[in-house]
Amino acid sequence: MKNLPGNRAPDGDLDERIEAYRQTAQEVRRDIVEMVYAAQSGHPGGSLSAVEYLLWLYNEELNVDPENPDDPDRDRLIYSKGHACPVLYALLERYDFIDVDPNEEFRRLGGALPGHSSPKVPGVEFPSGSLGQGLSYANGQAMGADFDDAEYDVYAILGDGETQEGNIWEAAMSAGEKELDIVAIVDRNKKQNDLPVAETMEIDPLAEKFEAFRWDVWEVDGHDFGEIADAFEEINATDGPRLLIANTVKGHPIDFMEAQPNGYHAGALTDEEFDEALEELGFDPATAEVTTK
Repeated sequence: MKNLPGNRAPDGDLDERIEAYRQTAQEVRRDIVEMVYAAQSGHPGGSLSAVEYLLWLYNEELNVDPENPDDPDRDRLIYSKGHACPVLYALLERYDFIDVDPNEEFRRLGGALPGHSSPKVPGVEFPSGSLGQGLSYANGQAMGADFDDAEYDVYAILGDGETQEGNIWEAAMSAGEKELDIVAIVDRNKKQNDLPVAETMEIDPLAEKFEAFRWDVWEVDGHDFGEIADAFEEINATDGPRLLIANTVKGHPIDFMEAQPNGYHAGALTDEEFDEALEELGFDPATAEVTTK
């Protein structure tokens, strides 16, 4: 199943769509694993944790057009956890925003797909690298929509380790004070570069903190399309700043990645790990045509 972005009413009832999305999620995860293996570098763990809610956004929420990625009326997806860009590139390739092979262009010298997402790539709104900036940028986009009396929606994707940044909380306070129409998603996989988030600086109670800044908050299993669907039914009926806490597992569903203290935040996959990852995802490694750099 390959739905075009901008289609807010895909064919089939919700249960049928969700079943199709589950299969697509496995395909996207395969693409992530192949991309990182081909480059022999990258950030697979946080990419794998972000698949379901991003698939939901592209297929159910986002009004974007691969034939006109700079349309001033497009919805804005501010992908702040941009080091986890393999999942973003996999989706942009799937939905025809880019016409290059990610396995040949990702993290290659002079390649079209840099290791942190960049607006040089069609369909990417925001330059990443320094964490903690995306929510402020999303606020600015929401304020711009108000100023221009525009109809586009604004979404921001944040890592949970990223919410340790002070700029996030200034932006959260500002969005609440100004009652900005914005939807933020925190990928709550509870792990960051080296260690679990709670061992570096605890961010809980996350929901209560955002609520104190006048945000409406929903919390779901970030790998459960049904819970995501139910949450967005309510989110879409609400105005102002809204937060979805997506409880996810870094490296999901690949066992050896999930088991690491950092959820395989970054690193090159060995030949054996590559084969094991594809097998766990339900694909035959012998069918993969990937050349490492």
